[in-house]
Amino acid sequence: MAHIPDGILSAPVLVGGAVLAVAGVAWGLRHLDDRAIPRTAILSAAFFAGSLVAIPVGPSSVHLLFGGLMGIMLGPATFAAVTVALLLQALLFGFGGLTTLGVNVVNIALPAVLCGLVFGPTVRTASSPALRAGMAAAAGALSVLGTGGPVAVALAVSSPDSEPSPTVLIATYLPLALGEAFVTAVVVAFLARVHPEAIRPVMP
Repeated sequence: MAHIPDGILSAPVLVGGAVLAVAGVAWGLRHLDDRAIPRTAILSAAFFAGSLVAIPVGPSSVHLLFGGLMGIMLGPATFAAVTVALLLQALLFGFGGLTTLGVNVVNIALPAVLCGLVFGPTVRTASSPALRAGMAAAAGALSVLGTGGPVAVALAVSSPDSEPSPTVLIATYLPLALGEAFVTAVVVAFLARVHPEAIRPVMP
């Protein structure tokens, strides 16, 4: 449901999303040097593959976003990773849309980056594994909920008839938030144990 297709959003929403996405990608590219490219590519591929696997939940379906994980590991470069993956999904599988690419990028990448900025420092410096896992889980869950809100707003602003009901939002995003929290906590705990530098964004 995070991938809004073409033909639904109004022109002002599309233009606003495109402008914000371009600004976000420009910001992300400033933090993307040669050392960060392999990590960014791997996480972009994980997002690409994971978000293509949709699991039916209630009246809709959910798929992993890895937003919290990307935000912690990539920082602002998350914008670049998400943009490449969404563009390929739209071109190769018709998943999402080309006109809505900017809006979709912002809806997914911006909450991820913000969660990375808020929770990342504690995740990297926590002396307690439990605290690290808790902060990583919070980043994973809130990045999903942070995506659900803008998606609903974009649909409601464009067309009130397209606004998803609270029941649909809860049925789709709450289970996904819980799943993302678990996955993010497990992956971060593993990386912190075997390769701590992996959870520190590479800054130019």
